[in-house]
Amino acid sequence: MSITVQIPTALRRHTSGTAKFECSAKSLDELFSALDQQFPDLKPHLRDDAGQIRRFLNVYVNEEDIRFLGGNSYAFKDGDEVLLVPSIAGGADFI
Repeated sequence: MSITVQIPTALRRHTSGTAKFECSAKSLDELFSALDQQFPDLKPHLRDDAGQIRRFLNVYVNEEDIRFLGGNSYAFKDGDEVLLVPSIAGGADFI
């Protein structure tokens, strides 16, 4: 079984520019552990100190928000495509 993780540009500086990652994770926790092992600098951007998914990180599986698919209990299927989407805020004041 294999899933593909798309890593957005905003997180690629923590993956040495890697845009895609393939693994055989069966759950979100296994996926994050695989990402932690492959890209240690990415770890603090995925989970907080308690090991919970960061509040402003959205995870999509085949273009569906994982929260609506069962969240942490979702079981990945062969061929799933996962997209990590960090919320990005900021900007400039306009006068």
